[in-house]
Amino acid sequence: MSKNYVIGFPRIGEKRELKKVLESFWSGEVDFGEVKYVANELKKRHWAYQKSAKVDYISSNDFSYYDNMLDTTILLGAIPKRFENLEDEELYFAMARGNKEAVAMEMTKWFNTNYHYIVPEISKETKFKLNSKKVISEYKEAKDFAVKTKINLVGPITYLGLSKSVDNSDTFLHINSVVEQYCKLLEELSLFDEEIVVQFDEPLFVKDLDSKILSLIKPVYDKLSKVSSNIKVVVATYFEHSNEATKILVNTPIWAIALDFVYGSKNFEVLEEIESSNKVLIAGVIDGRNVWKSNISKKVELLDEIAKKVSKSKILVSTSCSLLHVPFTLEYETALDSDIKSWLSFAKEKLLELKLVSKLFFNEELSLEDKSQLKRNQEDNESRKNSTKIHNKKVQDELSKLKTNERKDKFEDRIKAQREFFKYEDLATTTIGSFPQTQEIRKNRRDYKNSLISKEQYELQIKEYIDDCIAFQESIGLDVLVHGEPERNDMVEYFGELLDGFAFTKNAWVQSYGSRCVKPPLIFGDVTRENPMTVEWIKYAQSRTKKIVKGMLTGPVTILNWSFVRDDKPRNEVARQIALAIANEVDDLQNAGIKMIQVDEAAFKEGYPLRNENISKYEKWAVENFRLSVSKAKIDTQIHTHMCYSEFNDIIKTIEAMDADVISIETARSGNELLKIFKKVGYKQEVGPGVYDIHSPRVPSIDEMVEQIEALLEVLPKQQLWINPDCGLKTRKWPEVKQSLENMVKAVNIVRNKK
Repeated sequence: MSKNYVIGFPRIGEKRELKKVLESFWSGEVDFGEVKYVANELKKRHWAYQKSAKVDYISSNDFSYYDNMLDTTILLGAIPKRFENLEDEELYFAMARGNKEAVAMEMTKWFNTNYHYIVPEISKETKFKLNSKKVISEYKEAKDFAVKTKINLVGPITYLGLSKSVDNSDTFLHINSVVEQYCKLLEELSLFDEEIVVQFDEPLFVKDLDSKILSLIKPVYDKLSKVSSNIKVVVATYFEHSNEATKILVNTPIWAIALDFVYGSKNFEVLEEIESSNKVLIAGVIDGRNVWKSNISKKVELLDEIAKKVSKSKILVSTSCSLLHVPFTLEYETALDSDIKSWLSFAKEKLLELKLVSKLFFNEELSLEDKSQLKRNQEDNESRKNSTKIHNKKVQDELSKLKTNERKDKFEDRIKAQREFFKYEDLATTTIGSFPQTQEIRKNRRDYKNSLISKEQYELQIKEYIDDCIAFQESIGLDVLVHGEPERNDMVEYFGELLDGFAFTKNAWVQSYGSRCVKPPLIFGDVTRENPMTVEWIKYAQSRTKKIVKGMLTGPVTILNWSFVRDDKPRNEVARQIALAIANEVDDLQNAGIKMIQVDEAAFKEGYPLRNENISKYEKWAVENFRLSVSKAKIDTQIHTHMCYSEFNDIIKTIEAMDADVISIETARSGNELLKIFKKVGYKQEVGPGVYDIHSPRVPSIDEMVEQIEALLEVLPKQQLWINPDCGLKTRKWPEVKQSLENMVKAVNIVRNKK
């Protein structure tokens, strides 16, 4: 009897092997054959790990060279016209990253995670044509490796629901065409085995759906489930409850439905419908999004509660979502505090938790090793609960006595004082903060961390980088400069390393997009700041120029959303502790003469609940904590913030409530459409829309940026606009950065001279 199920598995490799070979391919060091070789080895290894952990349902087609939504666009043949003359890997990576002739497709966050997907582009004219090569070849690869897999596919409703209409037509007009391609695929697959399980990922079902989308569910899954008698269709939902969709799905011929019982406790409300429909329930109880060790006994208790409503024989024990969202393994964390390490579980470790939970739930006999693991699990959970490392009375007392939660001056008064103090021009030019992280600067940090060089040697190289960075910015005529952040490994990790309550790993990388990986900090205890974190480096940069240098900080909500957060305290309370630390840093910076300070909230939107009923509560505490973080800023201290990948229409009032003096936003792949909402609501604060896309190596021309700036001026007046790239420049190479920024400044000067 099959007992357990994994929604999906990480693909970047336990030592980021895929990232490294992709970047070698993009730089021309290896050919695509090497990329395929590494990818095939990784897939075999990942299947082997799951097989050895006794996983009954292992995925194929959860692997991707870049992104599964992009893979689905290729699968369905929905290629935007600007890429139609390309083929194979050239086509694939041009769509993801752009090339000299064409801009990349838009990228945005995957629901409320830190993963990004490539947004499909759909118009009335889009024609769909099946390209099943990847799906079938990967299934065959697994079979050749003696692993019979289920096949993961992005569901048709989620695919079209997350697509971008490039002509304002309804993307769901194509639902029949898309389903037709999936039916053809299922027909092809049905020839390969007596029985094949196909998992359609439909995370869109956990959002508040209108009746039109809900009305598509039954006809779509009636049709897909009837293609072939040997195809067993699974619909997988995750990150929240999907009650409205589940009530419809139980009346279709699908075989099973996967529900998330970690982040969607309301899924309990539809268990009786699942039981009466005789569907298999794939119960997601092992957390696929956080890193804390499961309490095995409590997971079994949760399953026992589920089994009161659904027959145990119809339950498969599962991860709550794909394990893509957690690091690969704890095996390489030799330097991590032993207590903290004992509280953690990454992807490989979660496979063992899954095995143990399913054995206990189904009353299987435990081996001696199983019994030892269970005993250790109980001890580790008890150790964490009672540890003195997680509590700090000092910060608790400071927050309880706090009197000022926000700035006392109104924006109209602040901006007048700031304009008089800084005297910057309209269409002021700046960057978002980071400059390219060269191999030399990474090596310098690494060597210092490993005690291979002295503090003096380390600081000398950092200062040389800052000197060069400041000199370059001055040479091209940028108005507001930054120090380039050469001392920072990551915009969250850097601050976490200087705060108490954070722990860090050596190899706990998680894929963000493509080859981009992040290593989120672990917030295990109360957060406090003992000393200034940025003041000395920003002061040094300011000493090298007479121009304005911005101080660069990461905001409390982003630090929270880009970390693995303790699950024993409410998230808003953790954010409040971080906000207090940032507020003290703002105060130290302004007292050191740094009067323009950017507090990045790149991940503000990322933390939004998926259900409307929970949004107002999140917005309230998120805004309160941002305002607390800048509450000590004086009237002539200008507070900037930056937001990534956000559709602002639904949160513009929240952005206003944050009350930053200047907000920079990512709009380069979206034209000026996102900006129009700022005009519509009468937004008063200053805005820096990104005028070029930094996620592509492509260098935009001067004329292109002139056109972009003039488009922005059609929406907002020049007095309100700043001109900048759409995000930090850390991941780019110096030659393209220099040319792009030089073109940007020249474009601004052309526009200024026209007015």
